[in-house]
Parts: sequence; structure tokens; C-alpha cells
Amino acid sequence: MIFHVTLEQAEDGWIVVECPALPGCISQGKDEKEAMENIKEAIIAWLWAEDKKANTALLQQPGQQPIVVTV
Repeated sequence: MIFHVTLEQAEDGWIVVECPALPGCISQGKDEKEAMENIKEAIIAWLWAEDKKANTALLQQPGQQPIVVTV
């Protein structure tokens, strides 16, 4: 998958990176390379957490069976 991110230098010199498509998915790094590595981890964690929430909701609905799709 491809996600677009924004980079912004904070007052303390750190690079803040955000993925607008995933609300609240933000990370940072000492430099651009580290920030980009960190946002990849943050995106994976964000998607995992959202999937867990959706799966929990599905399991609470009678007759619903989650099906796994790998992307």
C-alpha cells in the first residue's frame, strides 16, 4: 500500500511526520530518515489496532464471521 505523509521540522529540531489518511497516525525522528522509518511502524500499528477494533465489533454480531485478507 502507498500512503502520503507530511514532514515538518519542530522547534526542537526533530522531524514530525504525519499520515493524514490515518487520523492520529503521527511519529517523529531525529532526521528525515529516522522519521520515515518510524512512520512506517506507526502506520502498521495504526492499521493493526483498527483491524482489531473492527474484528471485535464483528464478533459481537450474531452470524458474522471475519475473513482474513492479506494486502
